[in-house]
Amino acid sequence: MSSTPDDVAPAPRPRRRRGRIVLAVLLVLLLALAGAGLWGVRHLSGNLRTAPVGDGGGRPATDSWENRPVGVLVIGSDARESEADCKLGGACTSTDTNGDVMLLVHLAADRSNATVMSIPRDTMAELPTCTDAKTGTTIPAHRGMINSALKGGPSCQASAVHRLTGIPVDHFAMVDFEGVVTMSDAIGGVPVCVDADVYDTYSHLKLSKGEHTLVGPAALQFVRSRHAFGDGSDHGRTQAQHLFLSSMIRELKSAGTLSDPVALYRLADAATKAVTVDTGLGSVDKLVGLAAEGGKVPADRITFTTMPTTADPKDPNRLVPTPAAKTLWAKIIADESLSRPAPTASSTPGATGASTSSGASSPSPSTPSESSNSTEDSTSGSGSSPSPSGTRRATTPGCAAVSPFKTVKIDGVPMTPSRAYEVGTKKGIPDSDAAS
Repeated sequence: MSSTPDDVAPAPRPRRRRGRIVLAVLLVLLLALAGAGLWGVRHLSGNLRTAPVGDGGGRPATDSWENRPVGVLVIGSDARESEADCKLGGACTSTDTNGDVMLLVHLAADRSNATVMSIPRDTMAELPTCTDAKTGTTIPAHRGMINSALKGGPSCQASAVHRLTGIPVDHFAMVDFEGVVTMSDAIGGVPVCVDADVYDTYSHLKLSKGEHTLVGPAALQFVRSRHAFGDGSDHGRTQAQHLFLSSMIRELKSAGTLSDPVALYRLADAATKAVTVDTGLGSVDKLVGLAAEGGKVPADRITFTTMPTTADPKDPNRLVPTPAAKTLWAKIIADESLSRPAPTASSTPGATGASTSSGASSPSPSTPSESSNSTEDSTSGSGSSPSPSGTRRATTPGCAAVSPFKTVKIDGVPMTPSRAYEVGTKKGIPDSDAAS
C-alpha cells in the first residue's frame, strides 16, 4: 500500500528561520518614520526603549555614518515582559529571555553592497561575561546557545555575536512579539492566502482555505506557525513569512498610508512602542538617518544568507559554525559583496540551491546537521510543496502551502493541519480571523 500524506511523519525540522518577518517589522518602522518627517518626532523618540550597545566591537560613535561600514544586530525577542507579550507568546511560566531571531545586517563602507546574515539560535558559542538585565546578577563567561546571551540584555547579545564572528556590531534593534501585532493592526490588517484548511494546534492558527485579512493575534499566529506549512518545518514557515512580508509592504503602499499623515503617525507610534534600540539609535532622526544609509545600497546588491553550521559533536540537537562560516565572516568584515548570479540546475548538479535578492528561487531547506552558505530570496508561494514520496504536490499560486504531513496533534492523536481543522471545527474552535 502506497504512502499518503496522512500516513507519513514529518521530515526532520531544520533550524528556525523567522528572520525575515522581524526585519520586515523594522523596515516598516523605518518607512513610517521617514515618511512622518518632523511631525511628532519628540513624542515618537520618547516611545523608544534604549540600552547601551556594550562591547559589540563597533567603531567609535560619530555624528555621521558616511564612509564607514555599519553593523546592526536585529533581534527578535521571545521575552514576555508585558501582559500582551505573555498572551501572544504563550505561557509566562518561564522568566528566561532568549533571542528568537538574530540577523546581522552589514552595510559596506561605500554602500556598494549589504549582507544580512541569519545566525541560527541553536548555535553553540563561547559567551562573554554579562550582567542579567532583570536580576543584576553577573553571568560568568561560559559555553552556551548563542541566543541565551540575551538574558544579559541586548548589549550582551551584541557582544556574544561579535565574540563569535569577529564582525563589529555598532547598533542593535530588538522587536518583541507585540511588534508584529501592532504593525498589522496599524495598517488595517495584512491579506494572506492558504491553499487548504489549516489548524496549527501549537501556534493556534486556524484558517479555512482561501484568502483572509489578519489583524491582532491572528497575524502573529500566522508568522509564528512552525507546523502548518510546507514540510511542517521552519522552511515552510519561512515561505509563509515571505508571503506575509510581501503582503504587508504591498498593503502599506496600496492603502495610501505613507501619504496619509494621520495613518502614518499612528503606524510610527505603534511601531516605536514595540522596538528597543541602542542609545546610538535612540531617536527618530537617528533611525531615519540609518534608513537613508541603507537606502543607498542597490537592491540587487543586498544578500540574505544563513551562517553555515553543522551538528555539534557534543550534542546533535545543537549547532556549531563550519569552516565556511569563518570564510563568510572574513568576507563581511572586508566589505565583500556576496551577490552573485543564481546557478542553473545544469551548471550545479546536486547543489542545494542559491539565489540573490534579485528574484531567483529560494534554497532548498537545510537539515539540522548542515547549512549551505547560500543566499535567500523571498518566495511568491507559487509552485509546489514536498510530498511524502519525495515528489511535489501542486499548490495555489500566491498562497501558503499547507503541510500534508502529520505535524500537529489533537487529544494526543497526530494528524495533518487540514484534518485538524476539520476536527477543531467540530469541537467548536473558532477560526483565527473570526473576530476580524
